[in-house]
Amino acid sequence: MTSSIRLALALAISLAIAPAAFAAPPTKTGKTDKGTVLTDTKGMTLYTFDKDADGKSACNGPCATNWPVLKAEASDVGGDGYTIITRDDGSKQWAYKGKPLYTFAKDQKPGDVTGDGFLNGAWHLAMP
Repeated sequence: MTSSIRLALALAISLAIAPAAFAAPPTKTGKTDKGTVLTDTKGMTLYTFDKDADGKSACNGPCATNWPVLKAEASDVGGDGYTIITRDDGSKQWAYKGKPLYTFAKDQKPGDVTGDGFLNGAWHLAMP
């Protein structure tokens, strides 16, 4: 095999791998009355929960109905501070800097932050 063919083959392989290695983050940022926050792809504010620990969600059952998780797909790959955790029911959820991410069911539109400080201050805005 000539060196130019090897180089072309190496380039083709690296280009095929690059999209997975440099996948877009699962969040965006948005402006709110409380500053810049992480949002889901629809622009809805994301939150973290104080009772979550070590990359594990403590929000299950009715809690997860009020605080829908930022779901990850089996094909998703973490990076840049984002990881994927496995929930109690086996589903996957995005976490940022080890903290699982959620939206709040009572937020009606992008920019709403009604969940900040909820449950005696246990819920917080996810900040970039």
